[in-house]
Amino acid sequence: MSATLAALAGVLLVAGGFALGRLTARRGGRDVHDLGTPVERATFRTLHTASLAAPPLRAGLTEDTARRAARRLRSLLGTEALCLTDRTAVLAWDGPGAAHHRDRVMERVAGPLASGRGQSVRVDCADPDCPLRWAVIAPLTGEDGVLGTLVAYGSRESAVLARAATEVARWVSVQLELAELDRSRTRLMEAELRALRAQISPHFIFNSLAAIASFVRTDPERARELLLEFADFTRYSFRRHGDFTQLADELRSIEQYLALAGARFGDRLRVTLQVAPEVLPVTLPFLCLQPLVENAVKHGLEDSRTTCRVTIAARDAGAEAVVTVEDDGVGMDPDVLRAVLSGERPGTSGIGLSNVDERLRQVYGDAYGLVAETAVGAGMKVTVRIPKYRPGVHRGTP
Repeated sequence: MSATLAALAGVLLVAGGFALGRLTARRGGRDVHDLGTPVERATFRTLHTASLAAPPLRAGLTEDTARRAARRLRSLLGTEALCLTDRTAVLAWDGPGAAHHRDRVMERVAGPLASGRGQSVRVDCADPDCPLRWAVIAPLTGEDGVLGTLVAYGSRESAVLARAATEVARWVSVQLELAELDRSRTRLMEAELRALRAQISPHFIFNSLAAIASFVRTDPERARELLLEFADFTRYSFRRHGDFTQLADELRSIEQYLALAGARFGDRLRVTLQVAPEVLPVTLPFLCLQPLVENAVKHGLEDSRTTCRVTIAARDAGAEAVVTVEDDGVGMDPDVLRAVLSGERPGTSGIGLSNVDERLRQVYGDAYGLVAETAVGAGMKVTVRIPKYRPGVHRGTP
């Protein structure tokens, strides 16, 4: 975020003044309908134009995103023409001169692509009416080096244009780095979700099918109902589309899981649900509650010979929905729990907690990680806070 602010500050100081000078020259003076000082108007226009150019760039450097951003970037610089390239081809051209300059762009940018250093070059043009006489080439960089170039064309050599184009290229580079960060985070979340699906206990599946089989002869109707619950539960858990879901759907899947667990444990498992209707439409990361319930059942029953009560509550807390999963089972040493959440104890029965904690932090920020209260012999209570109006906000967003 600091890199973005620094780059934007450079744009404001250099490109803003450059664009204002050209705008004033074109209009022939002050526009009486504008409010504020010339510097304030230039700052506003620069910020507004930058905000319009940013969204396409945050999707990466492609022909489509370059085409959508080029016009905004040219307006930001106030230059005659502007070109964006990747390492192999021209992606977009905005302004006049494309017919007789575009074919030579990749030849001109070969040096900056190889060295990562910008340069200014004279443009040879036989057309006396063409306004393009000078070009500033600025590299666009990312984590893997030079990704492409920004080429700003002017009617004459200008140190101000050279500085402005360099600062705008730096700002574009920050947007491209953030785009790559978003893609990396998305890939990470998808990998974590695949890992979580793989961790849905094979023992649970085997035990569920065994419990269903035990009712086939004695209670066929219940066996049929449980088989439908099992089918719906697995269909939801292994669906292929969507990183997010509604709380209502997540709770429905949990009810199916508990129905299957209840078929196995009978009266030993007692469940209480306390859900405020107004939080049911809240959006949250897919499969972020079911592992908490599975952990509560496992520690409450499989590690204990007594009856266990699991309480699931979801309440409205203003801008947030607060979900708690509590059991009165064997609990856990707090130091062991901290090691599980930090990933220091992979392979433990609480690995689902670590996965959920990391995904919540990735989506909402570190302030929204799991809060767990436990002690040996005292059960466990896990709290999840979900912002109602920010279903997909990621860390690093400017």
